[in-house]
Amino acid sequence: MAKKRKPSESEENSISEEECDQPDINSANLDTMEEELIEPEDQSLGARISELEGELADFKDRSLRALADAENTRRRSEREVIDAKKYGSSNLVKDLLNVSDNLHRALEAVGEDVKELDETVKNLVVGVQMVEKEMLDVFEKHGVTKLQPIGEKFNHDFHQAMYEVEDSGQPTGTIVELLQPGYVMHDRLLRPAMVAVAKDTSEELSDKPDRVDTSA
Repeated sequence: MAKKRKPSESEENSISEEECDQPDINSANLDTMEEELIEPEDQSLGARISELEGELADFKDRSLRALADAENTRRRSEREVIDAKKYGSSNLVKDLLNVSDNLHRALEAVGEDVKELDETVKNLVVGVQMVEKEMLDVFEKHGVTKLQPIGEKFNHDFHQAMYEVEDSGQPTGTIVELLQPGYVMHDRLLRPAMVAVAKDTSEELSDKPDRVDTSA
């Protein structure tokens, strides 16, 4: 059996020199290596966080928009329910306005002398008056008001001027004749009152400025 040969002194010196030639791995080099490994991970994590934050902001924005739309829908539905309760019978009332007008015209067509001479006609007139009054009471119960604006200032929102009356003794724009009464339901106009409006020609003359003499 061959004996194991011990390395000579020159060989030991050669091995030591090779070991010395290898670069030393100190703590600074280790930190640099760790930073190089961790840096890509930090960049990837930061990008993911930014992406999630963007998705969260988008989801929050869409949620707020959805809540706002739902709130607007709720309010609009409430207004529609209120309007339906207040104005639901407006079309029916509009159709009955002419009936009320005809009842009033029938009463005006009968003169006082005729009512006094004929008891039957008088009783008929009283019956028609009761029907007209009851219809107006029903209108008022449902928020309908009759407009009879004699002596009031003309208002484009509620009145319709048919013609002007000159020298009526009233200020310009005052309603002096009522051709057909108007009606409002709560705050909504059903039919404007047809009226004649005063026109004072003397006011127009007084509004003209005096001529100034500039010859001096």
